[in-house]
Amino acid sequence: MLKVPEHQVAGHQALGGHLGPLIDDSGRFYKPLQGDERGSKEMSFYTSFSSNTRVPEHIRRFFPVFHGTQLVEASDGSGRKPHLVLEDVTSGQFKPCVMDIKIGSRTWYSESSEDYIQRCLKKDMETSSLSLGFRISGLQVYGNKESEVWKPERKVVQKLDADEVRLVLKRFVSSDPSPDLESNPDCCYASSVYGGSTGILAQLLELKAWFEDQTTYHFNSCSVLMLYEKKPLLPKKGGSSAAEVKLIDFAHVTEGKGVIDHNFLGGLCSFIKFISEILTNPDEQSPRTCSQYSDKNGGATENGAAESK
Repeated sequence: MLKVPEHQVAGHQALGGHLGPLIDDSGRFYKPLQGDERGSKEMSFYTSFSSNTRVPEHIRRFFPVFHGTQLVEASDGSGRKPHLVLEDVTSGQFKPCVMDIKIGSRTWYSESSEDYIQRCLKKDMETSSLSLGFRISGLQVYGNKESEVWKPERKVVQKLDADEVRLVLKRFVSSDPSPDLESNPDCCYASSVYGGSTGILAQLLELKAWFEDQTTYHFNSCSVLMLYEKKPLLPKKGGSSAAEVKLIDFAHVTEGKGVIDHNFLGGLCSFIKFISEILTNPDEQSPRTCSQYSDKNGGATENGAAESK
């Protein structure tokens, strides 16, 4: 039985009779294969990427596993349609915190139609894409209490300025998912999610090293997906949250033709800077702030991360 993904934060959603992705209980994600060139481009990318021996094995883990295509009943009731069958990256998680970040100051590419370029350019200028090199497309953050979740409207987060983006990135790793952007995030989970040898920052730097060298693909309008499950962290310094980085959305990938993808690389570097600054700025990550929260909620780990009940 296929169902609507509960934890999808961006993109077309299979709600209200609209066409969108579906999931099953075995950990697979069914993405409708778009009928125009976007569908053929995404299919071509997955086929090429899965068989490309020049892609290092340690880089493949940043991409959803591709299981081919399958005809399934479309969510809009239009009958059996071809779908890409991919890994459901939130499968098995009870409270996944997820953020979708579209990378690049330019989401269009030169081979696009003039109408498409103008539409993309308008959106790039209206969001942080042009100024920061990336924009937040959507997110959800769980709190330590059972019913706490913050899932702001996508139109709101896409138009945040630099200071607001920084605040949202801090709230993503805080114990309180309050929508009040005036409140001060405690960043209790920052060191365990963003930091460490296997954290978000380390993974982004690994991707950056590959993008500084690879010239096979240009990842136009692709997203970085950050996710971790909000649960008690390991009670020791450097405890891991099993945070993950995935690249998604490949309907606009083009051939690199021997040229480095400076658009994606530049946006990725800008995003890395934001994450790095949160880790190195001690102002809102003090042990006192986290311990104040933990006094009411069951104690704190040695690295300042509050544990939920």
